[in-house]
This record gives sequence, structure tokens and C-alpha cells, in this order.
Amino acid sequence: MFKDKILLITGGTGSFGSAVLNRFLSTEHFREIRIFSRDEKKQDDMRNLYKNDKIKYYIGDVREYTSIEPATRGVDYIFHAAALKQVPSCEFFPMEAVKTNVIGTQNLIRAASSNRVKKVICLSTDKAAYPINAMGISKAMMEKVAVAEARNLKDTTVCLTRYGNVMASRGSVIPLFLSQIKRGQPVTITDPNMSRFFMSLEDAVDLVLFAFEHGNPGDLFVNKAPAGKIGDLAKALMELTGKKAEVRVIGTRHGEKLYETLCTREEMLKAEDMGEFYRVPADNRDLNYARYFSEGDEDISVIDDYHSHNAEQQDVEGLKKLISKLPLIRREVFGEKDVLQYPS
Repeated sequence: MFKDKILLITGGTGSFGSAVLNRFLSTEHFREIRIFSRDEKKQDDMRNLYKNDKIKYYIGDVREYTSIEPATRGVDYIFHAAALKQVPSCEFFPMEAVKTNVIGTQNLIRAASSNRVKKVICLSTDKAAYPINAMGISKAMMEKVAVAEARNLKDTTVCLTRYGNVMASRGSVIPLFLSQIKRGQPVTITDPNMSRFFMSLEDAVDLVLFAFEHGNPGDLFVNKAPAGKIGDLAKALMELTGKKAEVRVIGTRHGEKLYETLCTREEMLKAEDMGEFYRVPADNRDLNYARYFSEGDEDISVIDDYHSHNAEQQDVEGLKKLISKLPLIRREVFGEKDVLQYPS
């Protein structure tokens, strides 16, 4: 389905964009891959790294419709990864998160529709499920905007993917813990019993590709990621490095949850189990308010969310196997050379 097609990746200079490039550049898939981002320095770094004429670079910002619209001309498919993702920065500057994550998504979808792009996949986060911080709230609104736009499009299919923390990504705890252990510093843990989903970049790409193949307008796709406790993750890193470190519990920070939710109970009520993935169809009810308030569902009271406390749990040994595959661990712990390093 991708042969001789043109792909656009917004926010394409990040780690997700690099993972997509490394999946497809060595194959016959995609005649052209467009990288759209604000950061000319990262684009120049990527240009010098890949030296591949198949990649075309576009400087711009999804906040500006006139900026993103030209980049969508002639495009067949779009991975929409451009976003403000850091919880603290979004908390201090919530309107900046709205401009990029919400308005930027609407700009992209409308530009894609105008230029008859076949399919758009918008990348979301587990923090959009029962959001408690500005970043999660903005991504939840992004999902609502994408579904609302999808209802009214004829030539363009818009789907969503939602996934948890990508292991060893920018701002995640694995690089922090590894640095603290190697320097002999205390490992700072907010709560050892705090659980998280663990995904690799390759898992994130697989999820997006599954959505491309199976998605209907407004569908949300979630993968069944393994989960584990942060305390066990620290132990796994110590055992891999062969170094002991003091564990210092610093307490849960503002905007953090004890566990992350990938699917709410409201979504699980209508979710379709597709093996390694859940498909949550869009709510396509109209504005007939009586149907919203007079009709209910008893199952909503007994079904549970899909979260990192009740998902498949990994112990220390399981986490060691998971993180041993990461380029960061292979490079920094096992000393492997020529391991691809994704940009932060």
C-alpha cells in the first residue's frame, strides 16, 4: 500500500520520525518521505546523517495553516507526530500546548483534506485518558478534534493511535537512572510502586502501521504494551550495569499519576480486541440530546479501564529483557558500536 507513495511526517526530526525513516529508507516503500518541523538545526543534522534524496525537508509550524498546507500537496499519507510533549512546560504554558496540539492538529487535518491526502494518523498519549495535566488535556482535545473532523471528510481518513511512554525517549527515566547509576549518585524515584507501560520506538511505528491498515474514520488504536513498576525498573538497570546505587524516594510530583491509563472504561466498553491491539471506534452519535441522557449502559459500572496496574506485569527479569534491546542500553551498557542513536 506504500509503494510509490509520498509520506509526510510532522515533527519528523524527533525520535519517532527517525524510527520511521530507518524502517522504510532501505525498502522500496515510499517514493518520497517529507520531514516537516520547526527546527532547522535538527533538519540539517538529519540531512547530513542520512544523505538520502528520498527525504525532502520542510521548515514550518503546524500552528500556521499557510505553513503546513503546502507541505501536504501531493501527499498520500501523513504521520502527525508534531506536539508539545513535556508535562512541566505545558503546565506553565498551557496555551502554547493548545496552539500546537489542538489548533495545529486541526490545521493539519484541514490542509490534508483540502489536498485529498488519503490517510492521516494522529499520534496521541496515554496522558489523554483521564487527563490531570495541561499536556494530557491538550492531547485529549486533539483526539476530540481529530474525531470531529473525521466525521465530515469524504476523501481523507483520519485515525488515532495512543501509546504510553517510549523507553529511553527524551525526558524519560531510563536515561536519568542510567546516568545516576554510572555516576554513583542516588537513584531518585518518585514512588517505587508507580507503574508505567513500556514501549519501544519500533512498537510505536508498528502501532501506527496497524492503524493505517485497519483504521476507519475516527478510530483509535491502542497496543497491549507490557507494564511494570518504576522500582523494578531501577533494579533492572542496576543488575544490567553491575552497579549498586542508593534509591532515594522523592515523592510523586505535580501532574504525575500512580499508573497510566491507555483505555478508559468508557472506551473499553466498545473496544474491539484485535490480538495485540485494541480498536476503539468513534462515537458517531448526532446532536440528539435525548439519546445522550435518556439511554445508558449498565456495563459501564462493572468494566475496568486498561491501565498499567492491571496490564501484563513485567518483573525485574522481564524488564531486563525489554530494556536490553534498547539502542541506549546496547551502546552505554554493553559497549556495542555502530548502534543507531535516535535524536532526542
